[in-house]
Amino acid sequence: MLRELNILNFAIIDQLELTFENGLLVFTGETGAGKSIIMDAVEMLLGGKVDATIIRAEADLTRVEATFNLEGIHRLASHELLKREDLLDDENFVTISREVRREGRSVARINGRTVSQSLLRELGSLLVDIHGQSEHLSLLDTRSHLGLLDRFAKLDSTLAAYRLNHQKIGVIRRELKEVQIAQRDAGQRTELLTYQAEEIEAARLHPGEEDELRNERDRLANAESLTSLAQQSLTLLDEGTPEAPAATDLIGQVSQALINLSRIDSSQQYLSDQAAGLEENLSDMAHSLRNYLDGIEFNPKRLETAEERLNLIQNLKRKYGGSIEAALAYAIEAHQELDGISHASERIASLQNTESELLKELAGQALELSNLRKKFADDLSKRIETELEDLRMTSALFKVDFQTHPDIHGLPMPDGSHLAFDSNGMDQVEFLVAPNPGEGLKPLVKVASGGETSRLMLALKNVLASADQVPTLIFDEIDQGIGGRVGTVVGQKLWQLARQHQVLVITHLPQLAAFSDQHWQVYKLLENERTMTRVTLLEGESRTLELASMLGEVTEGTLRSAHDILQLAQTVRK
Repeated sequence: MLRELNILNFAIIDQLELTFENGLLVFTGETGAGKSIIMDAVEMLLGGKVDATIIRAEADLTRVEATFNLEGIHRLASHELLKREDLLDDENFVTISREVRREGRSVARINGRTVSQSLLRELGSLLVDIHGQSEHLSLLDTRSHLGLLDRFAKLDSTLAAYRLNHQKIGVIRRELKEVQIAQRDAGQRTELLTYQAEEIEAARLHPGEEDELRNERDRLANAESLTSLAQQSLTLLDEGTPEAPAATDLIGQVSQALINLSRIDSSQQYLSDQAAGLEENLSDMAHSLRNYLDGIEFNPKRLETAEERLNLIQNLKRKYGGSIEAALAYAIEAHQELDGISHASERIASLQNTESELLKELAGQALELSNLRKKFADDLSKRIETELEDLRMTSALFKVDFQTHPDIHGLPMPDGSHLAFDSNGMDQVEFLVAPNPGEGLKPLVKVASGGETSRLMLALKNVLASADQVPTLIFDEIDQGIGGRVGTVVGQKLWQLARQHQVLVITHLPQLAAFSDQHWQVYKLLENERTMTRVTLLEGESRTLELASMLGEVTEGTLRSAHDILQLAQTVRK
């Protein structure tokens, strides 16, 4: 439900802040006061087309912002969209805004985050339904007719059971298509997979061998340098040269001197022990160097073999996943796919049999859905025609048109035909109306504008109130072409509709306005040579005065009539 509406610099509105309740909310006022401008601002907020000309003179931008209370059966669809877009901040409220600047730039926001206008329109269509001078009306979208009929008929459980099998057959058909494509390309695919698996297996790959090979290659490629460096180290450490004794000899002399020292001064025994340990470590180092020198291999052939092996591994990694482990896994998957290809005919036969059985079951469910829809469609038509009769359209006709389309791959019918189907069944539904005798039934979207359309929309909304999930409905001058007597009926219908929806109405009929739960007066005044729109909530005597002025000049007679109209509305509501 719309809770707060803030409008800034929109046409002749400088600044407007309104707080709304549930129920029937009526806006009245003289022509040109700005009633429809408020609705235009709401339409802009919901993603409608606008340009910089709507910005109030001398202002740089216009902004419209609204807060909606998400409650009751209407909140689910909004929650789903907000969660999908990661915009759900509060489960009970959502704030949307739109700003248009003088240079033409438009910015839309949901809960303070900038969003696309298409997303704003999508959310707006779930929150508000405007019927007036625009085309922003859900009932004119033929795609919504089937959903409205299903909710009117309360087919939730039947439709859910159908959709479960519809999902199953979708899975079966996707797998069947994949297997059939695989079988069609089986020859080439088998040849390719066999080659790939054999190529990987012939290499006899082992995880970790690449690092070992690289180390071996580096040793083989640098054998001469390794020998020279190792020999140089050994000479300095243990063999010595004519110019300099070996390090082991020098450390040996140090060790002997420290042994003699510690015999005289036992407190220095730790130095003697350190020298002995150092002498032993140097001896071990020299031993290790000799073993290393003996192990250095000058083997160009082995080097070539290591290089070739590394190149092979690199090639296989590049082709099969980037690592030895990935290549080995690819070989396993190739064998599994080859096994699947060899049994493709059996799998296709099994899937086709499952598909056939599911289609039969789905056809039965679709027929059940269709029969239930047609049964409730008759009830819906009668109820809407009754509503239209109450609204003085006694000869108007309403019908739900059902269409099906042939499809060789569709649902098998008892007569041998096959019909196209989707997640909603096999029916294509559209609402048809004939507002006047002799005109013939026509699609709802082609009905003439004016009072007939307004009353038709009201009749539809009243009958489909429990099925319609849009919480806030706006009717801009629904009384167009409607007289006072019908105005009382329209007021009653709107008040009834407002028991399940929040309904905002612009009207010139006091008989209609008398049914309101909130009555707003829209007027304009001149301040500092600027025209401004103001809105006041009317209660008590001020409301009676407004109804009297809607009847004509305020006199004792019109005041008495206004009082009678309010009393009548109160009696009807009870």
